[in-house]
Amino acid sequence: MNDFIAFRVYNDQGKVQGRLEKVSLQSLSSGAVTIQSEYSSVNYKDALAATGVGKILHRFPLVAGIDVAGHVLASEDQRFSKGDPVLVTGYDFGVDHDGGYSEIVRVPAEWVVPIPAGMTTYDAMALGTAGFTVALCIKRLEDNGQKPDQGPFVITGATGGVGMLAIDILSGLGYEVVAVTGKMDQQDELHALGAKQVLDRNTIKLDGPPLEKGQWSGAIDNAGGDVLAWLTRTVRPWGNIVSVGLAGGSHLNTTVMPFILRGISLLGVTSAGCPTELRHKLWQRLAHDLRPRHLDRIVKRVATMNDLPDIFQSMLASKTTGRTVVKISAED
Repeated sequence: MNDFIAFRVYNDQGKVQGRLEKVSLQSLSSGAVTIQSEYSSVNYKDALAATGVGKILHRFPLVAGIDVAGHVLASEDQRFSKGDPVLVTGYDFGVDHDGGYSEIVRVPAEWVVPIPAGMTTYDAMALGTAGFTVALCIKRLEDNGQKPDQGPFVITGATGGVGMLAIDILSGLGYEVVAVTGKMDQQDELHALGAKQVLDRNTIKLDGPPLEKGQWSGAIDNAGGDVLAWLTRTVRPWGNIVSVGLAGGSHLNTTVMPFILRGISLLGVTSAGCPTELRHKLWQRLAHDLRPRHLDRIVKRVATMNDLPDIFQSMLASKTTGRTVVKISAED
C-alpha cells in the first residue's frame, strides 16, 4: 500500500502542533481492521488535543482525530469484510492510538461499529462523538426517570455541536427545550432547531444561595463551572443534570443542599469509555428514534485536513457553532 496523508501531532520541545505529512500503514498503531477514511469531524476535544491546550494526547507523535467513518479495506476479524461501511469513536482513538485525521486508519476490531442502515458515512460524522454523547445523555436520563412531560429542560452551550444536536433530538422527543447561550445572535437558529426559549448566559446571575426557585425539570450541561453550579440550585425536585463538558471551567462550587433536600441527580457520561454493546445500540438509535431532524442545519462547514489548524483556533476562541465535518480523500 502506498504512503498516504495524515494530520500528525508533534511535541517539539514543549510546543504541541500538528502538520500534514505522508505516512505508511506500518507507521500507524496496530489493529485488526484497516479502514479507508471518508469523513471525520472536529470536536472540542480535538482542538484541545491538537494544540496542546488540553493534556489530551498520551504520546507523540500521534495522528489526531477522535472520529472517523469510511469503508473496510481489510480485516483480520471475520465480523468485518472489505467494503463494509463502519465508524470509529471513543476508546483510545486519537488519544493514545493513531486517530481519524488520516486517509487510512487501522484499529482493533472491538472499536469498529457497523454504520446502521439508512445512515451514510457523512451522516455518521455529522453526528460523530457529539451526537453519540447526546445519545448517551438521553440513555442516562431515561434510566433515571426523566420524561418529556416534566417541564422545561435546559441545554447549556447551546450553539456547540453537542448543544445543537441535543436541542434537535430532545425537542423531537417532546421535550420543552430551553437553550442557554452567550451567542444571542444565534437565537433564531436555536428556535429553528426546536428550542422553545433562549436565555442569554451573560444575563444569568450565576452566584446565589444554596437553593433557588426550582425552574427546570433537568438539564444537559456543556459548560461546567459556575453554570453547572447554578443548575444544581435551580433544577426542580427529582430532576436530573447530565454533565458533559467543561468549556466554562472544570470546577464545581456547590453544596449538598440540592441533593439532600430536592433529591436531584448529577449524572456523568463518558463517550470514550462506553461499553461496546451499548455503543452499538445507541448508534442504532441515532439512525432511528434519536435521529436528528435538522442535521443539514447543524453542520456549518465541510472542511479538509488542510483547514484543521485554523478550525482548532476558532473553536478554542468560541468562534464556531454547530458541527464541522472533515472530508478525507483516500487513494486505493
